[in-house]
Amino acid sequence: MAAPEEAAPGKGPKSPQNKKARKDESELLTVPDGWKEPPFTREDNPRGLLEESSFATLFPKYREAYLKECWPLVQKTLSEHHINADLDLIEGSMTVNTTKKTFDPYIIIRARDLIKLLARSVPFEQAIRILEDDIACDIIKIGSLVRNRDRFVKRRQRLIGPNGSTLKALELLTDCYIMVQGNTVSALGPFHGLKEVRKVVLDTMKNIHPIYNIKTLMIKRELLKDPELRKQNWDRFLPKFKHKNLNKRKEPKKKTVKKEYTPFPPPQPESQIDKELASGEYFLKESQKKRKRVEEIKAKQAEAISRRQEERNKAFIPPKEKSTVNPKKASAETKIDVEAIKEKVKKAKKKKLGALPVEEVKLKIAADEKKKK
Repeated sequence: MAAPEEAAPGKGPKSPQNKKARKDESELLTVPDGWKEPPFTREDNPRGLLEESSFATLFPKYREAYLKECWPLVQKTLSEHHINADLDLIEGSMTVNTTKKTFDPYIIIRARDLIKLLARSVPFEQAIRILEDDIACDIIKIGSLVRNRDRFVKRRQRLIGPNGSTLKALELLTDCYIMVQGNTVSALGPFHGLKEVRKVVLDTMKNIHPIYNIKTLMIKRELLKDPELRKQNWDRFLPKFKHKNLNKRKEPKKKTVKKEYTPFPPPQPESQIDKELASGEYFLKESQKKRKRVEEIKAKQAEAISRRQEERNKAFIPPKEKSTVNPKKASAETKIDVEAIKEKVKKAKKKKLGALPVEEVKLKIAADEKKKK
């Protein structure tokens, strides 16, 4: 048997070289803080583009006056990036296209987003930010998410909040500009912020109040400040909200209980003749049958009359009065204390009624004068 080949030094699975390679890979995957991608210049693409690209979008009638006013500024800004912009007021459309001098292949996509944002009522000062490298946009369609129109309007208003407070809080937490207009929500900002904005908007349309998502975003913002918690799972810190008012399925009043399955058919019901044979009516004469029917009717009528009379008499029966005081307590309270009355009479006899006699009055006056001296 041949001896096993020894592993070459420095080439094993736990060798220092492999560990160093893994460290290098992890360093390459992590993006350092504050790093920015270098801007795309003419030196990166000196020959320019081979084909001309163009995009067009329609705008509503109410935006015509504003676009007419700010269009020279749009043309001036896009001309710096060698992009032509045309405004057609007859058709109600905006068009952007590249030129021979255009060197950045992605700038036409940014120009397309710019005219889309302008058509969705985003002001020019905010829409122009889309031409920056770190900024992106997201136009969220919310018109088809809720069927009922009144419910849709209420949920859209909930997203805006009283005096736009909810929208302002969302803008501060996500670093995005948000514009709610008609059946769309236009968001403009960094990529991570746009992701959060889309989640909040869709949740609001699903009847989840935006305040819950705002609370979660605030907690995440605080956790991000701690470098130790950055690489940990945050589920234990984030709040978990449950639906309290779940619509329970209405159950029917009369529940039909299914009978147990049997392979045998149900018994055949008795016919009228069978019933008469059992009771003996079948053998009676016609006159006897008639007399029996009349007797049954009269018996039923008598029962009904007696029942009606009882109901009428109920009105004349006096109701039972409830005694307010218990008889035992009343008897205890009404017992006369003879000895106490005798003592009261004796005290009354001792007291002298009317004015004092003359002698007693003189004695009292003399005693008062002595006291004064």
